[in-house]
Amino acid sequence: MRRFAPGELLFSEGELCSGLYIIARGRVRIFKTSASGREQVLGVNGPGETVAELPVFDGGCYPASVVALEETEIAFIAQPDFRRFCLDHPEVALKLLATVGSRLRQLVGIIEELSFTTVRQRLVAMLLKLAESRATKTAQAVRVELPGTHQELAHQMGTVRELISRNLQRLQAEGLIEVDARQIVVRDVAALRAALD
Repeated sequence: MRRFAPGELLFSEGELCSGLYIIARGRVRIFKTSASGREQVLGVNGPGETVAELPVFDGGCYPASVVALEETEIAFIAQPDFRRFCLDHPEVALKLLATVGSRLRQLVGIIEELSFTTVRQRLVAMLLKLAESRATKTAQAVRVELPGTHQELAHQMGTVRELISRNLQRLQAEGLIEVDARQIVVRDVAALRAALD
């Protein structure tokens, strides 16, 4: 078992893979960093999920970096031990292959989103998803809380903080939302949905 403090790196992109990480407690962020220092979040994993499945099998380097978002406890299994375990228990390897397939679909979705949508469209889609899933509904509107700072949202959406702030301001100027720090009031969900076009 290994413990990581908030902000502590589990490993960095390009390091040779030493084993598989299974999250017992806490959450981690998986991300890529460009040469200019811009971050793209690939996912946030929590208890019961694994990290670094692919390089455990192909023997390559870690394709992304992983950092603890909070106090995190990890079960680490060294690569040779895990490979032997998979040979003795092939059902485990098949389950992990299903996880790798799911991650690949998620990454294809991220590529598609970054390639074919604008920052505004990605932001509106996120607000709509929040409004439909974990919002507080009032008589006239829907109140949502942004799942992070503008900088964290920028990392998730493959852009910069300034564009997140600017697009939130534009949506507010158009009367679609009201912004109060991380609290967003969606005045008209149907009108916001129409803004995706």
